[in-house]
Amino acid sequence: MLIVVADDLPKAALELLKAEGWDVDAKSGRPPEELARDIVSADALVVRSATKVTPDIIAAGKNLKAIARAGTGVDNVNVEAASARGIVVMNAPGANSISVAELAMAQLLSLARKLPAADASMKQGKWDKKSFLGEEVRGKLLGLAGLGRIGQEVARRAQAFEMSVIAHDPFISSSIAGSLGIELVSLEDLCARADYLSLHMPATPQTRHTFNAERLARCKKGLKLINTARGELIDEAALAEAIKSGHIGGAALDVFTAEPTTDHTLQQLPQVVASPHIAASTKEGQELVGVETATALRDFLKTGIIRNAVNFPSVAPEEYSKIQPYIRLAEQLGSLVGQMGPGSIESLSVRYYGQLAGDTHPLILNAALLGLFRAILSEAVTEVNARSVAKARGIELTESHSDRSRNFVSMLSLKLRTSTDERHVEGTVVAGHGPRLVLLNGVPLDAQLKGTSILFMNNDEPGVIGGIGTILGKHGVNIANFALGRSETGAVAAANVDELPDQRIGEHVMDEIRALKPVKNAWLVRV
Repeated sequence: MLIVVADDLPKAALELLKAEGWDVDAKSGRPPEELARDIVSADALVVRSATKVTPDIIAAGKNLKAIARAGTGVDNVNVEAASARGIVVMNAPGANSISVAELAMAQLLSLARKLPAADASMKQGKWDKKSFLGEEVRGKLLGLAGLGRIGQEVARRAQAFEMSVIAHDPFISSSIAGSLGIELVSLEDLCARADYLSLHMPATPQTRHTFNAERLARCKKGLKLINTARGELIDEAALAEAIKSGHIGGAALDVFTAEPTTDHTLQQLPQVVASPHIAASTKEGQELVGVETATALRDFLKTGIIRNAVNFPSVAPEEYSKIQPYIRLAEQLGSLVGQMGPGSIESLSVRYYGQLAGDTHPLILNAALLGLFRAILSEAVTEVNARSVAKARGIELTESHSDRSRNFVSMLSLKLRTSTDERHVEGTVVAGHGPRLVLLNGVPLDAQLKGTSILFMNNDEPGVIGGIGTILGKHGVNIANFALGRSETGAVAAANVDELPDQRIGEHVMDEIRALKPVKNAWLVRV
């Protein structure tokens, strides 16, 4: 067995692989052409972030069974090309959670005690005690925007400092939060109450600039903001203005919209503690990432057990070709229900009809979870680890089948129950036409499942379609396809619209549609 290690790994990780009697070719900084030659007969390739694993590199590895990325992301690995070759791609998610959580706490304490400014003053030969009056964090209220792995670790450490903790995470169950002694609140309540606010949210189109001028203005006066998550969560210009005005008491930032930073306005403010994206940069964190990666790779090569994979496991070609269209359908339906409003997710049920009803299909359920989580999370969720993510978030999963006669050869039904509502969609795959949405919250229709769509429920009365068309036309939004459905309880519709990357439909357009008197609800979804 030959393992090519293209970037630096801890000695313990290399020794773990060598202990199996395998040849380990460890050398960092190889040019692409040299790496392509070296992996021709390799069984596995291990990289960190420096090496780019392109389709050409993957094609050169004729015997590759696995690509292991010693880190949490796989941005430098072409996962699609690897999947097409049947190569397992794995990483080390969560291995550096402690490192990030500890930096968040260090930032919090630095803000409370003004340590960076005091240190800078001392280095200038000054002894200025009066300028650095701090505050205890004991008894203060910490707000967490996001309660995943890192958020939970921050909560435990803050509680050890006798801080009270509240959190906002619409996709974490109240039972998980309760077990940690944390109160789940709305984002508005979180901002209004917290003395310190630490961000642990994913970066998605929906969360970009969550903390803009309007949001910051509604925060408790004197709030201190901490960000070890993603720079895109904050409108940096708005934060700078809020700090200058005195409304925001300070900020500790490890991440920025542009890295390396080009606009230094924020980091040069005296109320700001800044660091160059070092949250995961600890000896222990890097060691753990390397060892966890090597362990997962060893287990896969020895026994076939797959852990921490970021692409779905291989199945028999004949079985995969049979269910592949429904795997894609499940992912699209999962993404759709995930975008139909907020709410703490409690359960997801998947039911099969027709020819699919002869068995359960784990890959289909996993794909539904993948679509759901991709709509709301930025962490590396795949068909392989989707169930463990659901379990960690307290989401109940149900997979069933029915022999009840339906109008299609095979059909897939998804029901998502949240703390605020239940969302029910059904879909099928029509030969020559692809995936279709055939039921929306109990009302049948026949709509395309692709691109950007506006879904809405309304009273079945004249003028609704015209009103919506007028609003979209006013904002320059072109309707590509329009599908209607009616029942005794009301009507539904799906408008597939044209949307350019630089001309995305804003929430103000949706607010106008929702304001129409006959419209009960409306959602903008992208699948």
